[in-house]
Amino acid sequence: MKISKNTIVSLRYKLTDAQNNVIEEPEAPMVYLHGGYDGTFPKIETALDGQDVGYETTLQLDPGDAFGEYDPELLKIEPRTRFPEPLEVGMQFEGVPDADDVSLDAEQVHEVIDDSEEEDLSAMIYTVTDVAENQVVLDGNHPLAGMALRFWLQVEEVRIATDEEIQNRHPQGEEGLGFGVLDEGDDEIDEDYIGGAQKKDGANPHTLH
Repeated sequence: MKISKNTIVSLRYKLTDAQNNVIEEPEAPMVYLHGGYDGTFPKIETALDGQDVGYETTLQLDPGDAFGEYDPELLKIEPRTRFPEPLEVGMQFEGVPDADDVSLDAEQVHEVIDDSEEEDLSAMIYTVTDVAENQVVLDGNHPLAGMALRFWLQVEEVRIATDEEIQNRHPQGEEGLGFGVLDEGDDEIDEDYIGGAQKKDGANPHTLH
């Protein structure tokens, strides 16, 4: 079966930088819904369209085709008192506290989230890049922003998507872009993470507006 709109594609990949330093080479394939559902980068979809199982290629993506250019305006410095302890470099937060929100407990954090839904902050992930005695440096850029990337790709499996998968815009059991990218359509908040935080390689960032 060839890759076309509304097919589920299982894709082996290796991600390197422009100097061929390996960034990611997972054992499990990336699985996405093909056909403009933001399951992977458009340049990758274009290269794979019409291909069959076993197809193999290497693509180079400029920053604009991948995680975007680095935006210095997404670098923020916030008072440490607005964050839970322990706090470490590499932790990620979804959104940042408002100026008047200091030392939020779990219940207050959830209230701030509810009040901030219209501000469209939920999709912004900030990574802690430095922790000082009284301040925290946050970077809202993706860790790979500003980088040219190379993808080695191999098609492992292709199948027809179910009606439910098409309606949900992603494969069963999958929730969006591969390559460690948060799916901006997944705005549900897991209360288990309220009051805590996840490091950069964790499953979910802590939600804190």
